[in-house]
Amino acid sequence: MFSVTALGVLFGLLSLMGCQSTSEKPPSIAPADRTPDWAQDAVWYQIFPERFRNGDPSNDPTRQTLQRPIADVPASWRPTRWTRDWYEQADWEQQMGGFYDGVYDRRYGGDLQGVIDRLPYLDSLGVTALYFNPVFSARSLHKYDGSSYHHIDPNFGPDPDGDRQLIAREDPTDPSTWHTTAADSLFFVLLENAHARDLRVIIDGVFNHTGRDFFAFEDLVENQAESRYADWYAVNSFDDPATPDTSEFDYTGWWGVKSLPEFATNEASTNLQAGPKQYILDATKKWMDPDGDGDPSDGVDGWRLDVAEEVPVGFWQEWNAHVREINPEAYTVPEVWEDASGYLEETGFSATMNYHGFAFPLKGFLVDHAIEPSRFAELLRERRAAHPPRVRRGLQNLIGSHDTPRLATMVVNRADTGYAQPERFDYDNGAIVDLRKNPDYKVRAPTAEERRLQRLAVLFQMTYVGAPMVYHGDEAGMWGADDPDDRKPMVWPDKDYDVEDDHPYGHDRPADPVAFNEDLFATYRDLISLRREHEALRRGSFGVVQADDARDMLTYARTHPADTVLVTLNRSDAAHSVRVSLPDSLRRPYEILRNVPKNAAARLQQNGTVLLLEVPGHTGVVMRPDR
Repeated sequence: MFSVTALGVLFGLLSLMGCQSTSEKPPSIAPADRTPDWAQDAVWYQIFPERFRNGDPSNDPTRQTLQRPIADVPASWRPTRWTRDWYEQADWEQQMGGFYDGVYDRRYGGDLQGVIDRLPYLDSLGVTALYFNPVFSARSLHKYDGSSYHHIDPNFGPDPDGDRQLIAREDPTDPSTWHTTAADSLFFVLLENAHARDLRVIIDGVFNHTGRDFFAFEDLVENQAESRYADWYAVNSFDDPATPDTSEFDYTGWWGVKSLPEFATNEASTNLQAGPKQYILDATKKWMDPDGDGDPSDGVDGWRLDVAEEVPVGFWQEWNAHVREINPEAYTVPEVWEDASGYLEETGFSATMNYHGFAFPLKGFLVDHAIEPSRFAELLRERRAAHPPRVRRGLQNLIGSHDTPRLATMVVNRADTGYAQPERFDYDNGAIVDLRKNPDYKVRAPTAEERRLQRLAVLFQMTYVGAPMVYHGDEAGMWGADDPDDRKPMVWPDKDYDVEDDHPYGHDRPADPVAFNEDLFATYRDLISLRREHEALRRGSFGVVQADDARDMLTYARTHPADTVLVTLNRSDAAHSVRVSLPDSLRRPYEILRNVPKNAAARLQQNGTVLLLEVPGHTGVVMRPDR
């Protein structure tokens, strides 16, 4: 989802968070058909391309490619040094005003070559599936304001100028005229390399609105009611040629943001208009079966769909049917923040980004300590039960993303009282997590004890029902408030970073060294490996063995016919000894498989069906049947 701020009046937006047409409603898609088998075993990794890795400085964005009008950007503008203190302003930024007046004009040069170069890193981490924020042509840093859907952004590829010349010679609505640009080709190379490493890839689709540079909207602005795209957008009024000194042209922008003009729907508002719908279907096919030979193995493995609920359901029914006609094993996931169970059934999506069933309750329990273990277990049960088993195993279990504070910063700012949004535990409440609204929100690095809580949250993420998703950089130790701070350039072990000691409002703060956190990375890698090694963690049933509210401890079991894993979490900051009574179905000797953190001195003894555990504060213990 997007967030809009006062800067939107200057250049539109600050942040954004995703065949043949037929008049008949497609048949409903059963869960077994819409949630592919591979997605139930996935460990996801989210990549925000502009901030992941600059693999080719020759293609870096220029002043001419920015979203803001060039006259409003100082001539001294340059791409920002990757390792610079995040809050320190370059000379050109100081000319524009305060931190927030220039930060959205920064470009760091992240590109596709950078991702290709770092595929071995992703291999070593152990993730199995990649989700890319938008990669299509757009002027913004986030690319949610597309100028087309059928080309990769030229500055993500090796020949930006040549790509733009090729694109200018096309008829965008006629796929037979579409060229394969250098950026397109490099994206296909990325797919080939990722697939060779058994990495699945999905990309962001933003089909509710476009940017003002989108080919159809540019033509509409120029030709008004005579434009061939006159019915593509939600136009309120066209310009009146009889009043040359006044423009009556008006249209609907997403949430009122005019830099994001919305596509028009049909008269009944049950589908998109035929023109944009067909274009989207054609672009979808290009990325799913690039050579058009009927074999989708050279294409993307699925899609994440931005602000999906704002697009008519009828479109998604057609689109999902179209996607699965191309690739029956495709995975489609909408951005839905609340209960999506009914929406998934109605639209045919595979699963959802699991804010409602995972991220919200996790924040309330493990981050904020605001609810007791028994209430946490009940929330999980209620929200898990809303989905069929196959769907729930394919849900994207994220903790943070490009739309939220990072996990480390959630922990730093944890609070257990006074929620303005109690049903969400104030998860991503802009009044709290946005420094422009709450200058007292802490932007410092986590302490060692706060890192223990981060590890505990990741342990739960890797041992719960659903497919874990890591936002790039969390495993490296990155911290940051809500947008723009959640979009800092990735921290890599081969780079030397400035100490972070500035603050956008000049507040006192610690001088925090910025460096790749090898120890935290090892924790992520180890827990991902644990999940991949145990079918019970990926496919098994989930049951709470004991919720001990007095000691702030939770023990649960993941069971599969050939595999069993027990996990105990001590959420409190004090060490506790606890007796855990096992049901007969779990009666067997157990041994400790993992302590989280690794150096924690947890102890296990057993007396028949009773486990006797000594667990330090902010520690998790993973157990398995004794071999």
